[in-house]
Order: sequence, then C-alpha cells, then structure tokens
Amino acid sequence: MTPEVHSKPLEPQAVADARAAASRAQAAFPAWAAMGPNARRAVLNRAASALEARAPALVDAMKHEIGATAGWAHFNVNLAASMIREAAAITTQIAGEVIPSDRPGCLALALREPVGVSLGIAPWNAPIILGVRAIAVPLACGNSVILKCSELCPRTHGLIIEAFAEAGFPEGTVNAVTNAPEDAADVVAALIDHPAVRRINFTGSTHVGRIIAKRAAEHIKPVLLELGGKAPFIVLEDADLDEAVKAAAFGAFMNQGQICMSTERIIVVDAVAEAFLAKFTAKVATLTTGDPRKGDTPLGAVVDMRTVVHVNALIDDALGKGATMPVGGKGETVLMPATVIDGVTPDMKLYRDESFGPVVAVIHARDEEDAIRLANDSEYGLSAAVFTSDAARGLRVARRIQSGICHVNGPTVHDEAHMPFGGVGASGYGRFGGKAGIDSFTELRWITIDTEHGHYPI
Repeated sequence: MTPEVHSKPLEPQAVADARAAASRAQAAFPAWAAMGPNARRAVLNRAASALEARAPALVDAMKHEIGATAGWAHFNVNLAASMIREAAAITTQIAGEVIPSDRPGCLALALREPVGVSLGIAPWNAPIILGVRAIAVPLACGNSVILKCSELCPRTHGLIIEAFAEAGFPEGTVNAVTNAPEDAADVVAALIDHPAVRRINFTGSTHVGRIIAKRAAEHIKPVLLELGGKAPFIVLEDADLDEAVKAAAFGAFMNQGQICMSTERIIVVDAVAEAFLAKFTAKVATLTTGDPRKGDTPLGAVVDMRTVVHVNALIDDALGKGATMPVGGKGETVLMPATVIDGVTPDMKLYRDESFGPVVAVIHARDEEDAIRLANDSEYGLSAAVFTSDAARGLRVARRIQSGICHVNGPTVHDEAHMPFGGVGASGYGRFGGKAGIDSFTELRWITIDTEHGHYPI
C-alpha cells in the first residue's frame, strides 16, 4: 500500500515577494540608519526633484488608473514633492534632550532613534500624496521602508518608486510590493507578521484599518491609522455666505468627493439656510462632469461602478425618507453628477455613512449649539470646518468639535506637508507630518552615563 504524501501548499508568489522585500529592507536598514542627517537630506531632495520630473507620466497614470482630473493629479505631484522636501528638512531636527537626574553625577539622555523597517500601505484616491507620505518621513528618520502599492493604481505608485530609486538611496532602502486584488489580504498579513517590520502606517477605510490594527496588535507593533471621515461643515448665521459656498463646493466635490477630508455634511443654521442653499445649489450646478482624459470639465470620474452603486443607494434612501435633491442626480456611469441632498435627518444612511463620492448632505440646525451637537454626532473625527465672521467665536466652536483637524473659514480639504495630520475616533490615531511624524517613526530611548563613583545600599 502506497503511503499518502501531504505536501505543504505553495504560498502565492506575491506573498513570497512581500517577504523578500521585508528581508531586503532589513538588510539595508543599518547602513541607512548610520548615514548622517545631511546625507539623508541630500538623497531625499533628489527624490523630490525626480518626482517632479515625472509629472507628465504621473498625471497620465492618475487619469487612466483612477479617473482623476489633471488639476487633481498636478496637485498630487506638487504636494508630494513638498512632503519629500519637508521630510528632508527634518533630518536635522530629530533631536533628544538632557533630563535632570536626581542621581549625583548621572547624565540622563532622551534619544530618538530609527526603529527599523517601516511598512506604508497607501490607497488610490490621492495616490501620489499618500504614497509619498507613507515613506518620506520614515526615511528621513533613518528607517528603511516598504510601500505596499494600491491594486487600483500600480503604475502611479510604481513611478514614485522609480523617482526614489533615481535619487540614489542605498540598495534595499526603498522597496515596493504590488499584488493582484485577490492576494491583498495575504500580502498585508505577511508583511505585518514579518519580524523585520517594526512600524506600520495605513491610510484607507476604517473597516480595513481595524483588521490591520488587530493583526499588528498580535505582534505588539505600533500602527499609525488614517481612516475614513464624515467631515462636518458648519455655517453659522454671521458667516460670509459667498465664501462659505466656495469652500463647501470645493470641499465636497474636489476629486469627486473621494478624499478622506471631503465635506460630507453641511450643517447650516436655520437663520441662513434658505439663502445659503440657493447660492450653493447655483454653484454646484456649474460643476459639470466629463472624461478626465479630455480635461475640459471641473469634475472627472469616480474610481469604479461600486462607488456609483453605493452613492446611488444613499441617494435613494434619503429621498425615500423625505429628503429633497435641489441639484444633481444618480449616476449611470462613473461620470457621476455633483449632487446635493437637502433635509437630511439621522434616520437616513447619508447622515452617517461615508459616501466617498460626489454627493453632500445638507442638515439644518436650530442654532450654534445644535450645529455643534450635529457635527459631533458621528463615529468619525478627521476634518471639520466652521464659517463665521467672528474669529473668536470660530475658534471656540472649533475647539468643541471632536476632530483631529478643524478649519475656521476654510474648507475641510486642506493639507500641508509640515502639519500634524490625523484624526480621532473611527478616523484613526497617530499623526503624519512635520515633527509629529518624528514621534511616529522613531523610538524614544533613555540612556544614562554615570560620571561619579556609585554608592549602593547593598
């Protein structure tokens, strides 16, 4: 009788490639970590220039892979280059301190040191900005990195890696992992589980963020999560309505509403609701949608038909429960119209569910206090905005809104390379950007030097 032979199933090639990338990054880490700050700065600055040189290719890739407009793609290139240069600038700011010690002759130091391999998992919606953000500050801090590319924009993310390769990073310092959609879960799990990976940052949905956080927790690995949003935009009775309309339209419909900071809820007090809505719907009616490859309309395509189905379902639910649609409509293709739904109430899905598409909810509030209550009636807390002619009042309201970011008299969509970017609640935790990023991607160590003879009780 022939004995049965049980062979171990071969792991997908993508998983093997991911493990290999982690091993390469681990091998490269010591040399990069030992490099002086000005040497790291020089390489990062070259990467910024190399990225800018690829602007035409990057813009073309974003148009074809995710339906982005040329304006959104160019903005991605410009901000991403700024992020790399900001990362370069902080290489000499990764500082520690001398801490007074009660022990005679003890010199106590707090030092920030690189952690090892940093895994960055980037999404498709702002692929250049978020791809660069996933790796630039970790590199500045002396870590080697892995960029886990989005399955929806591998060409765009690949061009980022080409730019970093051209800059002259030591072999293995910057790595990319690509995969088919069906292999994504296994690839991410393999990277998180790899012992070389010591930090993880993820930008994407709250659902996937929870999965990643749980997996990382099994290995006691810190995670920086930048997740979903349902950004409120408060319009108070003393607001400059023309300015509020411009900012709300930009925040709600830039990149077809597919930004984590997108204005999802316009909360307007009753005293100016009618006037605001008239001006706002007139503005939105001018935001036509067209083929982004032609570049002759302010709005382009949403990423796929799943988005169309999701947004249409939110519209149907709201209208079926008494809301009205003063402008826009459901989409039949990925070229969806900019849509405003008025009279949204808590029993409607659009009130709570992130749309991530070109639709915005208008919610009526009695007064300032009611507006704050409505703004905080969400599990999310990434970005927010409040419009008022009284700056002190605006600051007071902003401080009561539960969000990581809040703008007074500005749009919810606002990002700068050196700002502490991140959310609270279901929008995640940790901060990207500037000195806040240093905290995320270094270890703080306590080291002492005794300069006098010790005296001990035993």
